[in-house]
Amino acid sequence: MVDIWLKVVNHLDVSTLWPLETQPARPYGQDMGNPAMTRQALAGRVWRLMFALLMRSAPQRTEELARRGLTPNDSRALFSLDPEEGRTMRSLAEEWTCDPSNATWIVDRLEKLGLAQRRSVSHDRRVKLVVLTAKGQHARAELLREFHRAPPELAALGREDLEILERTLDKLAQPSLAAKAQALRRRP
Repeated sequence: MVDIWLKVVNHLDVSTLWPLETQPARPYGQDMGNPAMTRQALAGRVWRLMFALLMRSAPQRTEELARRGLTPNDSRALFSLDPEEGRTMRSLAEEWTCDPSNATWIVDRLEKLGLAQRRSVSHDRRVKLVVLTAKGQHARAELLREFHRAPPELAALGREDLEILERTLDKLAQPSLAAKAQALRRRP
């Protein structure tokens, strides 16, 4: 997996990104034979390279959001909400690690855009659950299609490299038991 990511991002100028790299990128293999490079150091280097690719592709995502009048926080909210299962403001604030007043401000923006709405709970009218509207579901689906479009550097890789990368990243995408337990605690 390391060699695939290095092929993708070795040519990127990460020096323009806020301090992702403290040393210039070295071609793959230069450190691989170095016994001083620990597994943890290699993992750190791979992560920096993955992050550099993510940051380099960020302007395209930001443009898609701006075209819809959305911010990155609005996008985060769209992907946290569901059309059926409502979320309390408290659970949203906890997930977004922000003050409840910030979560309220974000949900207010989404409501004004017609992307979300607050619903009362039948057994307690004081509690409001936030859900996606049909327009919000449509916007989220469009954003997912656009966000999931591979950047040119990735699309240029050969099939074998892409298959290896897919298998490796699939391993990383599997949530740990600790992450699953934490996610369950966050739900209302």
